[in-house]
Amino acid sequence: MVGKEKEQLKNQQKGCNMFLRVDKLQIELPAPLRADPNAGAALQELLGGKYGEMSTLGNYMFQSFNFRSKSKLRPFYSLVAAITAEELGHVELVSNGVAMLNNGPDTSLDEEYGGDISGAPYEMMADVRLAAAFFSNGGGAVPVNSNGQSWNNDFVTTTGNVIFDLLHNFHLECGARLHKLRVYESLTDPTGREVCGYLLVRGSVHAHAYALALKKITGVSIEKMLPVPNIPLGNIPECQKYLEEGSHRRLYTFSPDDYQEMSGIWGNGEVALPDDPPGELTVVEGMPDGGKIQQLNGVPSAFTPDYAPEEMYEIAAKLYQASR
Repeated sequence: MVGKEKEQLKNQQKGCNMFLRVDKLQIELPAPLRADPNAGAALQELLGGKYGEMSTLGNYMFQSFNFRSKSKLRPFYSLVAAITAEELGHVELVSNGVAMLNNGPDTSLDEEYGGDISGAPYEMMADVRLAAAFFSNGGGAVPVNSNGQSWNNDFVTTTGNVIFDLLHNFHLECGARLHKLRVYESLTDPTGREVCGYLLVRGSVHAHAYALALKKITGVSIEKMLPVPNIPLGNIPECQKYLEEGSHRRLYTFSPDDYQEMSGIWGNGEVALPDDPPGELTVVEGMPDGGKIQQLNGVPSAFTPDYAPEEMYEIAAKLYQASR
């Protein structure tokens, strides 16, 4: 984003409290090797589990909404608010990973020749762990854990006490990293492992950030407990490119103009964790470059988007041309 576009975005956001959505994932995910609904079910733990992305999003989002004395405690509010925006992207990333694993590589075979449901084409789905992912959700993701239990707002802590909330967030990130590692170790498909590798790096950033925030307020060097749990990212192949590009040292504002104040916490001479590649921590204006969102083809035999979608596609094509 440069020049005129950036200036327009700044003007749009002045005086506004809102989220900006960009049609990309935070990273690009490799295509799955095959359809593996059981792997998709495992990845669901990182979406709707107790320490999943719905929990981190829910906690930080409502803490930022409810934050008292925002102007007087601006660096701490900015930290929670900016991480909230990142977590919303993490929910989208994991959801895409789940859908990709459930559906497998893109193919036009069913789209072109599908629609015959007489031969029970989904007989195998009756025996997969989360059959509801197909029966109810068409192979998509929903906020449930790996056993299909619904995520719920009992996982959200927003007390109004800044120190307690930051300590809770530190605990939440540490628990999330442990669960990501366990899920990573249960998967072999590159799609699921890429999701886990990236989130392990970013989870380390968030835990480190909350530890530094607590240090600024209390004087207690919580960062000496890090990494908690002890997960050497250098031993995980899917983490390497993110470490090499310095993702472990970056916090993004996810805004063209706001939330720069968190640099007093994440920055200001603070450095990377001892087991990670060295360097100073930096606040980056805006967001990561991101990657494309995987195309999921229609599956007529599963009525997604419909049993005979040709007319729908024709209407959509006309509407697209009218919008140009």
